[in-house]
Amino acid sequence: MRLRHARLVAGYTLLELARRAECSESLISKIERGYATPSLTMLHRLAVALDTNIAALTTEGAPSTGPVLRAGERPVIRSGDIALERLVLPQRGGLLQANIHIMEPGQASDGLIEHTGEELGYVLEGSVELQLADERFVVHAGDAFAFSSHVPHGYTNVGEGVARILWVNSPATF
Repeated sequence: MRLRHARLVAGYTLLELARRAECSESLISKIERGYATPSLTMLHRLAVALDTNIAALTTEGAPSTGPVLRAGERPVIRSGDIALERLVLPQRGGLLQANIHIMEPGQASDGLIEHTGEELGYVLEGSVELQLADERFVVHAGDAFAFSSHVPHGYTNVGEGVARILWVNSPATF
């Protein structure tokens, strides 16, 4: 995680970043030292507070620029209880982001987030409850969804097995 670097480049103290991200100073310190793993929602809040995106905070080094990412060779990042298998490697100025979100039964995004852009999802496996503002939709393998990222959104694996969702954002936010 590149949080400390991003914080220092932005010129923020732990306390300043904590206030901007609406969390505790100790949480940021623990994340920076590798003693805590932030949820996707917390990563998003940190990225917004630092005027960046989650990819910039979670990608180590320069990724390969080849057009093909082979099965079993794609990077997987963990954010809280959710794993994100990268289908498009983050690039500075990139507009497209695609991941496979992998969740065990009962796991959920940590609250609702909203940001700029559009999103599209396709449930590869399992059943997920998608929350868009005050509406909830249960989607199953083979179902697709799309929405404006300005709508507060989150999701929960409501099935009995692992859920896998192909998730595409534009512009890249994670």
